[in-house]
Amino acid sequence: MSENQGKKARRDEARERARVAREKQQARRRRNRTLTISGIIVGGLAVVSAVVLVIANSVQPAGPGPANMASDGIVLHGVDGKIEPVTTKAIPEGGKPTPTKQDDSVANITVYSDYMCPYCNQFETAQMSQIEQWVKDGSATLELHPFNLLDRVSLGSKYSTRSAAAAACVANDDPQDFLAYNTALYANQPSENTRGLTNDELASLAAKAGATSKDVASCITDQEFAGWVTDATNRALNEKIPNSSLDKVTGTPTIIVNGKQYTGSLTDTDAFSAFVLQNGGKA
Repeated sequence: MSENQGKKARRDEARERARVAREKQQARRRRNRTLTISGIIVGGLAVVSAVVLVIANSVQPAGPGPANMASDGIVLHGVDGKIEPVTTKAIPEGGKPTPTKQDDSVANITVYSDYMCPYCNQFETAQMSQIEQWVKDGSATLELHPFNLLDRVSLGSKYSTRSAAAAACVANDDPQDFLAYNTALYANQPSENTRGLTNDELASLAAKAGATSKDVASCITDQEFAGWVTDATNRALNEKIPNSSLDKVTGTPTIIVNGKQYTGSLTDTDAFSAFVLQNGGKA
């Protein structure tokens, strides 16, 4: 082989190596591009799935509410000198509450409150003894609507929701003990910006208040009615309040007597009594 032939052979060999390298590089680029596109598609599908899940959750029908709270509240009235709950069916899954049919011949006292609200506790402590006497003698009814306005001040524990859901469990299974449990929740009210009572402690408090039905404790610890509390709260904050002229609840406690909102002192029993006498029906 001549020298020129040797050079030509080496050049051809170098070109061949370069061609093979280029083809390998091109193949590698095609493979990387395919993997990138596949990743984008998979990621996109994941995002779409997440969005679909969020949308699906947002349009799911509301869960069933507790028995004896068909209006989103429990109604208490006097029977033979005792305070008794008015029994009602539960709000069905996806259903809406049924406004209470009030007797205008008596004082219909309706209270929207949050078990972590210190002002609600002030009203409870000052006025409830007087209200209970009116209910016992048949001159008034009491409708209590617990909801979760103050979840933000319980350090992430959602105490307002949990305590309202616990009260709903008592209304559902031991309604005759609801008022006693309502009193106990205020007597053991945690300070704002604390985590509040645990679910086990809420269940123990219910038992001490007399709610000893076998399903109450598990209902409270499982937070069976937490979803209903959210639904009831949304209704109170965004929809017209039945049996009143209020477009919505704007704070706690919201106290209504035969359609008119009480805005006086929460602790002045004479002022509240005068308001009830003025607006509370013929009795």
